[in-house]
Amino acid sequence: MPTLAIIPARGGSKGIPRKNILDINGKPLISFSIEIGLEAKKKGIIDELIVSTDDIEIAKISELLGAYVPFIRPEYLSSDSSKSVDLMIHAYQYFINQGIEYDTLILLQPTTPLRTCEDIKNSLNIYMRSCSTSLISCFKEEYVCDLVSYYKDNDFAIPLNKNHNKGIRRQELKELYVRNGAIYIVDSKYMLETHQIIADIPALYIMPKNSSINIDCLDDVEMLRWKTKNK
Repeated sequence: MPTLAIIPARGGSKGIPRKNILDINGKPLISFSIEIGLEAKKKGIIDELIVSTDDIEIAKISELLGAYVPFIRPEYLSSDSSKSVDLMIHAYQYFINQGIEYDTLILLQPTTPLRTCEDIKNSLNIYMRSCSTSLISCFKEEYVCDLVSYYKDNDFAIPLNKNHNKGIRRQELKELYVRNGAIYIVDSKYMLETHQIIADIPALYIMPKNSSINIDCLDDVEMLRWKTKNK
């Protein structure tokens, strides 16, 4: 199946300014995803890797790192409210206009940088074996579940599970897996028909929790710096 991997990297970021090119021990954050994507392409795991960005500086840095930046993403696809599926459709249609069609699209978010080439290979194998229209990467959550989770209503804790105080052990519940944002795989036809990346029941690829760090705040940045420095 012809496969296109997309690294989305817009210039705007309110939480952490210029997050996608933030310095991580001498490397821009986006470099982790580019390096692994290029390795996957070199090994024939994927057919093409691109960076989709609206930002000239990010485009130049990505090209210096060896990535292909075929276009500058339109501004209307790069706002805080823009959806990943829209930039993926935009990239897909760009290649259709070049006479190239991809059956499978992979989203590699730079903010989840610790995936490996093996993760991409193994997730694609599971995706193809499952005959699903999409796949998500997750980690196994050992503690947090609805038994210990609550909504806040003024000064009261509203339980998510009515059995939260019945002495049920979390080990008695089904295993819980949390989406980590590292790898999304989707069938291009399904994406175009539904305008979605994730199917109602997607295939599942499990990654270690310690490889599932997602850069949302400065604490995450410091954790990533520590992990990569002491790898």
